[in-house]
Amino acid sequence: MAMDAPPPAPAPAAGSFAPLRQPVFAVLWAATVLGNIGSFMRDVASAWMVTELSSSPAAVALVQTAATLPIFLLAIPAGVLSDILDRRRLLIGIQILLAAVSISLLLLAQTRTLTVEYLVALTFVGGVGAALMGPAWQSIVPELVPRGDLRNAVALNSLGINIARALGPAGGGLLLASFGAAAAYGADVLSYVFVMAALLWWRRPRAEDSALDEPFFGALRAGVRYARSSRELHVVLLRAAVFFLFASAVWALLPLVARRMLGGSAGFYGILLGAVGAGAILGALLLPRLRSRLDADGLVLLSSVLSAAVMAALSLAPPPWVAVLLMLVLGMGWIVALTTLNGVAQAVLPQWVRGRGLAIYLMVFNGAMAGGSLAWGLAAQGVGIPAALLTGAAGLVAISLVFHRIKLPTGEADLQASNHWPEPLLSEPVAHDRGPVMVQIEYRVRRQELPAFIEAMRHVARVRRRDGAYAWGVAEHTGEPGRVIEWFLVESWAEHLRQHQRVSRADADLQAQALRFHTGPDKPVVHHFLALDPASAAQAASH
Repeated sequence: MAMDAPPPAPAPAAGSFAPLRQPVFAVLWAATVLGNIGSFMRDVASAWMVTELSSSPAAVALVQTAATLPIFLLAIPAGVLSDILDRRRLLIGIQILLAAVSISLLLLAQTRTLTVEYLVALTFVGGVGAALMGPAWQSIVPELVPRGDLRNAVALNSLGINIARALGPAGGGLLLASFGAAAAYGADVLSYVFVMAALLWWRRPRAEDSALDEPFFGALRAGVRYARSSRELHVVLLRAAVFFLFASAVWALLPLVARRMLGGSAGFYGILLGAVGAGAILGALLLPRLRSRLDADGLVLLSSVLSAAVMAALSLAPPPWVAVLLMLVLGMGWIVALTTLNGVAQAVLPQWVRGRGLAIYLMVFNGAMAGGSLAWGLAAQGVGIPAALLTGAAGLVAISLVFHRIKLPTGEADLQASNHWPEPLLSEPVAHDRGPVMVQIEYRVRRQELPAFIEAMRHVARVRRRDGAYAWGVAEHTGEPGRVIEWFLVESWAEHLRQHQRVSRADADLQAQALRFHTGPDKPVVHHFLALDPASAAQAASH
C-alpha cells in the first residue's frame, strides 16, 4: 500500500485565453457560441410568444420550468451516458434532437397553430436534449486542454455562453419583431448545422475496449455512491442550490417586467437579455482581477449582492435605459457565480466520474431554477411582480450571508490516478460479475495510537465508499490487541478492479497518513474474499 511521491501539478498556463491555443478547443468553443446564439434566439421567441398566448404569470413561468425540469429529472442518467458512451457521438445525436424541436416550433409558428400547450411540450423536449448534452459537453473540456488550463477553459465556456447571451436575444428580438417567431426558430435550426459540423470534424481518440467498461446501472450506482460520499461535492451542491433558488426570481419574472412594468416590446426584451450577456462578457474580463482579491466564497457573495441589488431596483419600475444598465450589472454578477461554482465542481471531480458528478451539479442547478421559477411565478401572481422581486432580493442576501460560513473547497487536490495498488493475487481467473467481494487489510497498531489511527481511517473510509465500496468497517482482534482489520465490501470483482484504477494521488496521501500507524515489519497484509453460493462453490470444486 506504499506509494511514491506524486509529481508536482503542472503550472497553470498564463492568460485567461490560453485554452484557445488548443485548436480543437477553439473550434468547438466557436461552434458552441454559434449554437448558443441560436438557442437564445429560440428562447427569446418562446418567452415572448407565451406572453402573447396567455396573460397568466404562472403560464410564463411554466415555460421556464419546462426548460429546466428535464435537466433536474434526467441529469444523473445523462451523466452516466456521458461517462460510458462515446461523448462525440452522443453530442451529435443530441444536436439532431434539438434541431427537430426547433423545426417543429418553426412549422407551428409559420402556420399560426402554436399554443401554450405545444410550446410547453416542445420546450420540455428541448430540455431533455439540454439534459443529455450538459454533462457530456462539460465533460469533454478536460480532454481538450491541459490540466493547468482547466479553470480558464471553464471560464471561457461561461464567456462563450454570455457572448451568445449578448448577441442571441438581441438578434432574436429583432427577428421576432421584424419577421415573426418562425424566423427566430429558423435561425436556431441553422446554428445546429455549425455545431454538428464541428463535432464531425473533431477526431476524438477512440477509447480502447475494456473488460472493465461499466454497464449503465452499475455506473449509475457508482456515480450515486461517489456523490453520497464526497463532502467536497456536497458543499458545492448546497451553495449552488441556495443561490440559484433565490436568484431564479429575476429570470422567471423578467419577461413580465419588460412587458408589463416597463411597457417594452419584444425587441426591448431582447435588448435586456443582450445587456445581460454584455455584462457577463465584462464580468469574465474582470474575473481574473477579482480572483486575485477574493476567494471562491467571496466571489459567490459578491454575485449574490449584485443580483439582489438588481432585483430590488427592477421592483421600482425604473426607466428603460436604467433597466438596461441594471441588466449589465446582473450579467456581471451571474457569470461570476456560474464560473466560480462550476469551476469548483469541475476541480473536485476525478475523470472517471466527472460526467456523473457534473450531472448531479446540473440537476441541483436546474432543479433550483425550475422550482424557484415556478414558485416566483406563483408568488408574483399572488402578491404582484414588484413584491415578488423584493422578496427574492432580500432572501438572496440573507441566505448568502448565512451559507457564506460553509466554505467552498479549494479544488487543489491531485485527482490523477495513483495506480499504487498492486494487482490482487489470484490462484485462478475470477469472473468479473462474481461478487460481492470482501477486502481485508490487516494492520498492527500500538494501543495508545488507536484513537489517532481510527481518526485517520475515517478519511480513508470516505475514499473507499466514494470509489466503489458499499460497506466499510474496522475491527480489533479479541486475542491480539493492536491487530486491526479494515474491511470493505464491493458489489463485484470487476468493480473492485475498477477501484484499483480510481484511487487518486490525493487518496493515496490519505491512505499514507493511516499507514504511518502500522508497526509491522512488512506492509499490511491484504486479503480478498469472494462470496460463495451453491453455484460458485460447485464451480470452485470442479477446479
